[in-house]
Amino acid sequence: MHAFPSRRAFLATLGATAAAAGLSAEEKQQPAEKTTDSTAAPKWQPVSDRKVRVGLVGFGLSGFAAAFGFQDHPNVEVVAVSDLFPDRCAKLAKACRCEKTYPSLEEMVKDDRIEAIFVATDAPSHPRHCIDVLRHGKHVACAVPATYGSLEEADMLFEAVQQTGLTYMMFETSYFHEDLHAMRQIYRAGGFGKLAYSEGEYFHYFRKSLPSYKGWRDRGPPQWYPTHSNAYYIGVTGGSFTEVSCLGSAAPWWPKNNRYQNPFGTEIALFRTSEGGMSRMGVSWDTPGHAGDKGRIRGQRGSFAGQYQGLEETLPDTRRPPLPPTVQSGAHGGSHGQLMNEFIMAILEDRPPLVDIAQALNMTVAGIVAHQSALKDGESMKIPQYRI
Repeated sequence: MHAFPSRRAFLATLGATAAAAGLSAEEKQQPAEKTTDSTAAPKWQPVSDRKVRVGLVGFGLSGFAAAFGFQDHPNVEVVAVSDLFPDRCAKLAKACRCEKTYPSLEEMVKDDRIEAIFVATDAPSHPRHCIDVLRHGKHVACAVPATYGSLEEADMLFEAVQQTGLTYMMFETSYFHEDLHAMRQIYRAGGFGKLAYSEGEYFHYFRKSLPSYKGWRDRGPPQWYPTHSNAYYIGVTGGSFTEVSCLGSAAPWWPKNNRYQNPFGTEIALFRTSEGGMSRMGVSWDTPGHAGDKGRIRGQRGSFAGQYQGLEETLPDTRRPPLPPTVQSGAHGGSHGQLMNEFIMAILEDRPPLVDIAQALNMTVAGIVAHQSALKDGESMKIPQYRI
């Protein structure tokens, strides 16, 4: 049981570090830096001596499949790795200290030794790859987003998770930012009441598109990559967005005749939330300036913008869970190790993971509908809902 500190002690601890945790580097631009989490609860306690046999796929531009530390967890055995490019596959095997490699995910899923696979492939392939993993009887974790622009594939993925009963978790890094984790703990303890307003943003300036498999990143709709910002409501409350009006704009240099026929480099969405409140969520690729993802919330009993301000005099323990001593917290505000550990613990404890299929799709699909609204000059549109 965690101790409940006084409000003054909580603010003193959190205020010094929350601002730094709110921003993160683009995951495909930079490798995971080695960091430790000074605010984590002090001691990790193993729940089992069993090792989950894991496969990893997708080394990509910055070695993403290796960046979450599966290879360093005492309850994990990395059985095999895969990447379509032989040189990247070899680098992934070396980084994860794994001898067995496969030339594709389609081959790796046939390996009966593997219990779970982390999918860090190109975003348009995420739903198809995750469904393939599930159909082969394996748990799956996936980089963001859950689906890229396709509502049909979102429904197919949801059905596959429901039918198989296996664990699905999306690795949304904002969930374990220090500020968002604190918001979630305080919300669950009643410190905010219902949220009247929330906002999140994910801003990066991409005058030149990042290298990507088959060019999938080239001028994609900003709201097709919405989870880093949308987490600042859904990751706090576990709720959803029910309708949206979204507007888009573009810098003069933005190439309108791109592969997605996407006219917008910036899209700002106003959502109605499942609590009846409002949420402003923005994603931008064409505006220079500060970069990263951050957010704030305002509830009927309190607010959070770097620190808690409100009616509560005692607050819950907001420290992030402890990690095994061999696991680094990693990049994106110290979220990498936390996400990987949460996925493994969910399997070992036979429980739903924090970012389950419903939250993953509610975060992702809201952005797809938001882009549809922007193409119709802000027309208000209903958003499909996912519940488990």
